[in-house]
Amino acid sequence: MKKLHISYILFSLLIASGCGKLLDVKPNDRYTTETFWDSEKKAMAGLAGCYAVLHEDGLFGYATPLWEETATPNAYNYDNSGGFGVIALGTHTATNATTGNITGGIIAERWLHCYVGIGRCNTLLANIDKVPVMADALKNRAKAEATFLRALYYSMLATYYGGVPLILDEPDLATQGKLPRNTREEVVTQVLKDLDAAAAVLPPKYTGNDIGRATKGAALALKARVLLFEASPLNNPSNDLTKWSDAAAAAKAVMDMASTAGYGLFPNYRQLFMPANENKQETVFDVQFTVSQPGYGSAFDLICRQYGTNAPLRDMIESYLMKDGLPAAESPEFNPANIYENRDPRMYQTIVYPGDTYLGEVTTPSAPFKLTGYGVKKYSIYDSEPSSNLINQAGRSEINYMVIRYADVLLMYAEAQNEAVGPDENVYKAIDTIRGRAGMPKLAADLTQEEMRAAIRQERRTELAFEGFYYNDIRRWKTAEVVMNAAIRNSEDEQIEVRSFDKTRDYWWPIPHTQRELNPNLEQNDKY
Repeated sequence: MKKLHISYILFSLLIASGCGKLLDVKPNDRYTTETFWDSEKKAMAGLAGCYAVLHEDGLFGYATPLWEETATPNAYNYDNSGGFGVIALGTHTATNATTGNITGGIIAERWLHCYVGIGRCNTLLANIDKVPVMADALKNRAKAEATFLRALYYSMLATYYGGVPLILDEPDLATQGKLPRNTREEVVTQVLKDLDAAAAVLPPKYTGNDIGRATKGAALALKARVLLFEASPLNNPSNDLTKWSDAAAAAKAVMDMASTAGYGLFPNYRQLFMPANENKQETVFDVQFTVSQPGYGSAFDLICRQYGTNAPLRDMIESYLMKDGLPAAESPEFNPANIYENRDPRMYQTIVYPGDTYLGEVTTPSAPFKLTGYGVKKYSIYDSEPSSNLINQAGRSEINYMVIRYADVLLMYAEAQNEAVGPDENVYKAIDTIRGRAGMPKLAADLTQEEMRAAIRQERRTELAFEGFYYNDIRRWKTAEVVMNAAIRNSEDEQIEVRSFDKTRDYWWPIPHTQRELNPNLEQNDKY
């Protein structure tokens, strides 16, 4: 799909306003909802518009997934880019402004862009049957893709804000503009319903220009992620094991279709995040970035190499196990005179550290990454070798962002299965498969359920580092109140700032003030 970005129409905005009649003649200088849905080409352009929202800054565009890591102990955002700096400090409110590319801050933009996507998906679902000539198979697949995307957008709203207005019809300000929030449970129920419906229709994989579209595996994997969030301590305080079993079953469904969908782990961890290896076996669902059309590139390389607004912290370095699989405090491999020696190989494939070689130069604590002394390689084309291609503009990077990759599916399965039944052989197999790819030893035998839980959480932090997932992990585990109430440190072990996390407030984002001004029926979350 990267090669076939059809020009799309912002058809969710083409409501009756601005499209009035003149002498009862339909306008022929613009599209309306009455005239748009008359061909297969326009219908597929409408579907492209549903996907295009993924590139917005409130979702996965610019550097948003990289910045999300800075709301965790893994990284530091020195200028509050996107508004993640105030979230890290625990000073975010419903009205926070921000510097950087996201004008209203991520709290305002995520809400807005999710609803833009929902509006487009609802418009397609309400109108595509009007297309007079379009094969049923293609029409049904387009509906399933839009249904998947609607579920993705609603899942993000439910994950960050809790309950939100649940709208399943095409946009109509008169009837929808003052709707109150549905409960979070109602939204999640609809998300799961949508994902089941999409999975029943979508193919296991695509070829050619359709690569990048939602698949059956993408729907099932997103279902597993949603169920895992529901089963975790944040939303399952009674520890209902049925919820864990449901999450494990959803992840297992993706694993069971690995042969037909072509899923597996890409053999080289570092090269997985390079343009040459996009859409390979580890990709379950990604955002397709390209520089061939304006608005479809990211700023990943610019952020990682030049601005460093996703700068790693010393706590992240110290979290990596030693190459023998032991923590530094227990390993004979640890050298206190050089804390970077003999670590998990994934550290060297993810992070630039003092003494490392980057773009042909040996790095120091103050150059080139003066903010913390550390830089990020992952989701960047830059590594140890010199390069004449120094990207200095936003929108010039085209590494696809993997919303879900197969390693995450294995980790989700291992976590849910361990909580449901304990550390059985399937849990070990899932984790050891990932560790094997990394060159790490297998887990010790006969771990207790609690020990396995700690090992899985460690593995998630390491394997998925700087991909934007750890923030939701520490939220759903309810460990944010511990790990975020702490000082953060640079490579010289010097304090940068002290962060705060209010366990009675900060597990959920506020409803944006801009939205409550438009709709006073939106009840605010507690303590905002």
